[in-house]
Amino acid sequence: MNSRVRGNLAVRIWVLLILATAFVAPARAHKPSAYGPELEGFEYPFTSERFSFPTQGQTVSMTFMDVAPNKPNGRTVVLLHGKNFCAATWEATVKTLVEAGYRVIAPDQIGFCKSTKPEHYQYSFQQLAENTHGLLASRGIERAIIVGHSMGGMLAARYALMYPDAVDELVLIDPLGLEDWKAEGVPYESVDRAYQTALTTTFESIKDYQLKFYYHGQWKPEYDRWVSMLAGMYAGPGKERVAWNQALTSDMIFTQPVVYEFEHIRVRTLLLIGDANRTAPGANRAPPDVAARLGNYPELARRAIRMIPDARLIEFPELGHAPQVEAPEAFHKALLGALAEGRQPN
Repeated sequence: MNSRVRGNLAVRIWVLLILATAFVAPARAHKPSAYGPELEGFEYPFTSERFSFPTQGQTVSMTFMDVAPNKPNGRTVVLLHGKNFCAATWEATVKTLVEAGYRVIAPDQIGFCKSTKPEHYQYSFQQLAENTHGLLASRGIERAIIVGHSMGGMLAARYALMYPDAVDELVLIDPLGLEDWKAEGVPYESVDRAYQTALTTTFESIKDYQLKFYYHGQWKPEYDRWVSMLAGMYAGPGKERVAWNQALTSDMIFTQPVVYEFEHIRVRTLLLIGDANRTAPGANRAPPDVAARLGNYPELARRAIRMIPDARLIEFPELGHAPQVEAPEAFHKALLGALAEGRQPN
């Protein structure tokens, strides 16, 4: 074999080895931007402000967006985010509502996103509702449409129970709390264990969870922005404080069901439900037979509207836990249509 043939053969073997290595090499993990514990470094879509107030022996502050329409219709909408979401996630909904003439308030709750994450705080939906009521009072808002998504739905229901005269209409978007997971057989998880789990949060773990439970196996590139937003807080210097507050709020969600009080809600209520949604906190640690029956949102929603005296239901047959993110045009059309049927401003 001459030197030229040997050289060509060596080159071919080298190329084949590179290609083989490329096929078996593990995929590189996504590296999100690192943000501060109050989402420092992540820009919100509208001007954000801070509402500071004393609570539980300390002063904390809620970050919020207050967006005014060019042609006001006299009504205000308050958007309450879910546990794995922030006020910024409402971006498309805020734009849609403002264009329709609504003033929109979108806060980050204490313990979340750009708001204070206390070292010690007794979390309850009553406390968060009181905090939100104080924010609205500081903005001169006496009555509003209260919209809650996911965990925000549990908070919105509690707000309506505590302040019925301040609620023009209650809108629950795939709310948590349509069932009591503890009573259904989901084992309790201590705050310490939840904290250790939260410390392991990554872009990939958030995406895997949302892909399975929120978007029923269908991922779109635009979802990455919101995953990066959350993952960035765990990649930054304040990850321990972020994880600790997430553990405390997980305990609040699991131990403070609102479903038993639905019959006491005395405001007009709208449920917007993605029928493909199967979100059920704690299902991953439940026995298989228990996990299999949890998170049946079509069934849970129909039961809820039978319990709430003045309730109606809009279903999205092919959507999951976050229809406002997954199919914003269809969702916003339904939302605006339903609000147009509601009470006129006083």
